[in-house]
Amino acid sequence: MKFILFSIGVALLVGGGFLGGIAYHHHATQSDQHAGHAKAQRKILYYVDPMHPAYKSDRPGVAPDCGMKLEPVYEGDPATDPTKAGLLKVSAEKQQLIGVEYGTVELASSSSSFQAVGKVTQDETRVVRIHSKVEGWIEQVHADFTGARVEKGQPLLTIYSPEMLATQQEYLLALQAREILKASPLKEAGENSDSLIRAASTRLELWDFGRAQIDELQKTKKPQRAITLFAPASGYVIARNAFPGQKVTPDTELYALVDLSRIWVLADVFESDAANVRLGQSAVIGLPYQRGKGLVARVSYIQPQVDPATRTLKVRLEAPNPGLQFKPDMFVEVQFQLTSQRKVSVPAEAVLDAGIRKTVFVDRGNGYLEPRQVDTGERMGDRIEILKGLKPGERIVTSGNFLIDSESQLKQPAAPPASNPGAHHHD
Repeated sequence: MKFILFSIGVALLVGGGFLGGIAYHHHATQSDQHAGHAKAQRKILYYVDPMHPAYKSDRPGVAPDCGMKLEPVYEGDPATDPTKAGLLKVSAEKQQLIGVEYGTVELASSSSSFQAVGKVTQDETRVVRIHSKVEGWIEQVHADFTGARVEKGQPLLTIYSPEMLATQQEYLLALQAREILKASPLKEAGENSDSLIRAASTRLELWDFGRAQIDELQKTKKPQRAITLFAPASGYVIARNAFPGQKVTPDTELYALVDLSRIWVLADVFESDAANVRLGQSAVIGLPYQRGKGLVARVSYIQPQVDPATRTLKVRLEAPNPGLQFKPDMFVEVQFQLTSQRKVSVPAEAVLDAGIRKTVFVDRGNGYLEPRQVDTGERMGDRIEILKGLKPGERIVTSGNFLIDSESQLKQPAAPPASNPGAHHHD
């Protein structure tokens, strides 16, 4: 009994499968007939080899090189549209499958740099040398060591000068004479006393006896035995030649002060990099052991000759020195920044390089891609300069272009066949 039931089940399964196959075959036949009927209503222009679309024939048959059946090209196909000639049609599904990504042709400037070694030195325009304008003897020294920091107006030393003392006394005598001659009926006498006062006052001022000191002299009526020499600017003492009891003359340099809030850097630029340096160019200076703490400097002078021993060119840069972190005679690294003019460029992966021929796929919309030949220039980081073939703003393929190129080799659109009596015919 079980055997009979099993046999009936098998028979039902076989019969169902057979009936399903008949139904599927009927449906497929009807679909093929419908598609064939639709194609039959369109005009066949020519036949192509599906493996080599460049081969075409005006009759059906097989390709002579690979033996594949020629496929018809109908009127209205994209391959026959003059506006789509040379374009490759890649559906959105296939683009997603092969990982197509897009980018843009842009105007970009390349930047590079080169390094040199520099030495910090003082800004020579910020050095002040101090002399006394009168002859005398130093009595007190206030700035008494090299390296001392002094502020503008700070007393540096005192000098006893007989000549300065005599001029102060002349000034006081002229003031007394003017008071005595006020009651005189002679006008010329008063004018002469005023001239003596002006002459003595002018001489004192020329000797750096300030206006405030003259006013104090006029008020107290007592000459100063020793005059004080004040710092004309703020800075550090880099040279000192002032000692108590020392005789000084106007030729004696008593102090040299320097303002280190700005510095010079003398960089040794190799001969091969000299052409890349220009006045006003920016550079970054930094200490080798303090990475990331550089300062921006500017080229202010380029020496007109190369050192014959080191084959380097001296380049002077100016830079601020906040916190006095750069000291004279320190060695620093100098990073020169170079920026070129803006150039047409694309991402490097957008260029399909086949040696002599370089191709970029340009998006023409609606899934159509144009393989365009380009001429390339220099590499600019992750981009490549385009000398010819593209213009800024065009949308291009940046990923998946190798697979697209393979697709274009298989499905390269072909132009309609020209009238050629020697065309191949296949039965």
